[in-house]
Amino acid sequence: MITLAERAYAKINLTLDVLRRREDGYHDLCSVMQTVSLCDDVEIDVDTGRPWALTCDAAGIPCDGRNLAWKAAQTFFNCLGREPDGIAIRITKRIPSEAGLAGGSADAAAVFRALNRWANEPFSVDELCAVAAKVGSDVPFCVLGGTALTEGRGERLTKLPAAPLLHLVICKPPLAFSTPELYRSLDSIEIDDRPNTDAMLCAVQNGDAERIAGLLCNVFEQAVSDLQIEEIKQKLRSHGALGAMMTGSGSAVFGIFRCPNCAKAACEALQANHLQTFAAHTV
Repeated sequence: MITLAERAYAKINLTLDVLRRREDGYHDLCSVMQTVSLCDDVEIDVDTGRPWALTCDAAGIPCDGRNLAWKAAQTFFNCLGREPDGIAIRITKRIPSEAGLAGGSADAAAVFRALNRWANEPFSVDELCAVAAKVGSDVPFCVLGGTALTEGRGERLTKLPAAPLLHLVICKPPLAFSTPELYRSLDSIEIDDRPNTDAMLCAVQNGDAERIAGLLCNVFEQAVSDLQIEEIKQKLRSHGALGAMMTGSGSAVFGIFRCPNCAKAACEALQANHLQTFAAHTV
């Protein structure tokens, strides 16, 4: 039996635009995405000699074939053309669920990377991202990591120069939004504020953290009616954030700060407001 260990990094969206609704019912997206230091830990025992198993230390997480990490292992071995003699996956959760931080996708990506390493890298990074697209829209980016422009359903990735080190505070309120409902809301309204993707790409290229913070834009915010999101953004700004935005389809909100001490102070202050709050940075 061999044990593999891999970090599963969360993601944030620096921009997120929802474009046309496709004939297959999905929407084309355009987003500048970034991995951050908030992460889960994933361990995999290969060749256990026992039936497949998955455990997780967080309540409410499925521990069977519904879990994206389990699906990732199945998909990897299907594409590889062989299976091990049993597998056990253990997930230690830190990334909150229903947050827009791609926690489940990050776990799946960690499984793909670890198993690809175990199998002596039969798939290149691009090939592994293509395999990962079979599991979920955010999984290819989570496999790639870093800073990237994602398009289509998330399967079209353009690796970007690494963004400058950004000091972050991530807040998760006790809310969960239905992603399909947010898409339907966007389909029914006129989106009046869209990201300037080209300007964000330029800011990333130039390593301009303040410009990045000023260009944050997520069209899903226009489909969210809950006032808590705007309140959290205002709290982050009042504690020194250069910019703040909801990530993905929510409900987590992040702020960008000038320095780690500024982020730490804001994180401690916001934790007193009974928010799940994390200090993090880009990776």
